[in-house]
Amino acid sequence: MKKIIALFVFAVLLVSCNSHKKYSDFDYSFSRSGGYAPTYENFLIKGNNAHYSFEGQGKNIKKDFKVTNEEIGRIEKALTDNKFRTIREDLKKVYDNVTTSINVKVGNNSGSKNDGSFIMENDRQRWENIVNTFRQLIDSKIGSTAETK
Repeated sequence: MKKIIALFVFAVLLVSCNSHKKYSDFDYSFSRSGGYAPTYENFLIKGNNAHYSFEGQGKNIKKDFKVTNEEIGRIEKALTDNKFRTIREDLKKVYDNVTTSINVKVGNNSGSKNDGSFIMENDRQRWENIVNTFRQLIDSKIGSTAETK
C-alpha cells in the first residue's frame, strides 16, 4: 500500500512540475499584471506554439494555439526596428501600476524590459511600437476578450 501511495504522490508531482514548464520555457514572453484591480495576462511563444492566459475583470481565459513564422517575423522585425535592447527603463518607484514585461530568449534581440517604473521619455515611442505588435497578435488570435491597454 505504501508503494502505491508513493507512486501516486510521485505521479502528481511529475504532472505538476510539467504544467509549470509552459511558463518557464519560452522564446518570447509578453505579460501584463498589477493595478488597483489586479489583472494577469501572459502570452508565451515557444517555436510555433503559443499559450495565452488572462485572469481579471471577471474573466479567466486560457488558450493554446499556433503562431506562423510570419507572425514571429513581425515580432522580430518590431524588436529590431525599435532597437529593443537599447530601450532604457526609468528607475523611479511606481506602485499599483499595470506593468508590461517583454522577455526575449532567442536571437539578436535577447533581453528583458518592463515598464514597471516607466520607460525613459526618449524611448517610449519605440516601447509602444513593440507592445502594439504583441497586442495586435494577441487580438488577432484571441479576439476582443483580452484586455486592451
